[in-house]
Amino acid sequence: MRGPDSGYPARYAAALGDFLAGGGESALERAHELGREALAAELGILDMVAIHLEAALEVQPHGEDPLTGKARAAALQAFLYESLGPFEMTHRGFRDAVRTLRRLNETMEAEGKRLAHTLHDETSQYLASACVALELVGRDLPPTARPRLDRAREALNQAVDSIRRISHELRPTILDDLGLIPAVEVLAEGVAARTDLRVTVEGSTRGRLPGPVETALYRITQEALANAIRHAGCTGVNIRFGRENGDVLCSIRDDGRGFDAAGVVARRARHGLGILVMRERVASLGGTMEIQSRTGQGTELRLRVSVEDQNAPTNLARG
Repeated sequence: MRGPDSGYPARYAAALGDFLAGGGESALERAHELGREALAAELGILDMVAIHLEAALEVQPHGEDPLTGKARAAALQAFLYESLGPFEMTHRGFRDAVRTLRRLNETMEAEGKRLAHTLHDETSQYLASACVALELVGRDLPPTARPRLDRAREALNQAVDSIRRISHELRPTILDDLGLIPAVEVLAEGVAARTDLRVTVEGSTRGRLPGPVETALYRITQEALANAIRHAGCTGVNIRFGRENGDVLCSIRDDGRGFDAAGVVARRARHGLGILVMRERVASLGGTMEIQSRTGQGTELRLRVSVEDQNAPTNLARG
């Protein structure tokens, strides 16, 4: 147990004794401050309960005990509740933060979807029209001008390809239309084509998942692949999906150099920020993320999200 200092249990017991002896509100205020001190020192609720029980057994009444039986039990309970107050407030704040984060992710995805459709449907059409116009103009140009026209048309075609790629990264339409695994397969094919990295996708989600789950797992996979390309020095990545009872599982494993995950996150390095973003995405769904990595032995990311906890409809489709 890590406490604020070695004398913390004794100070807790002293404050509890004062309260039982009639210390009133001032003693309860001390309980609250002791709770804040314990929270700052990363004590857990079970640690606090253990300290409280030990103190309750050790505290001796000052003179004649004014509290007996149910009254003493109620006083002990009140002191414990007050010391746990900071933990309760932190827990409520965390729940509020998770809800806010989830709404923010949903808003960002909706905006990304809007921008993706605008790029794909409008901008690509304008560029395609420009290509057609160039072709028509080229019919009236002398042969000596054709090379310059061809270069202009090639530049426009590259712009169309770039816009389509950006549109897909903003929000792949296949994710909405066909689901998580087909979208990840397309993502894997694109990564393999651009980097020569061998990316395999295996397993099944047994049908469509709730929208927020599909989006979160896709974005985490996208970030994990980007990290593998930038940092891992690997030749291959394996992505596997599965179901276990009401949970969807995802494993992303590379054969790269590995790293000290805890140290990177603690230092808030660039690689660590990517890990934090992934962790927050899965946490917003009430899921968990584990990282197993050792230097020279690759890295594996393990995700677990409860599908039953998500308030979204599911549709049967390939997955």
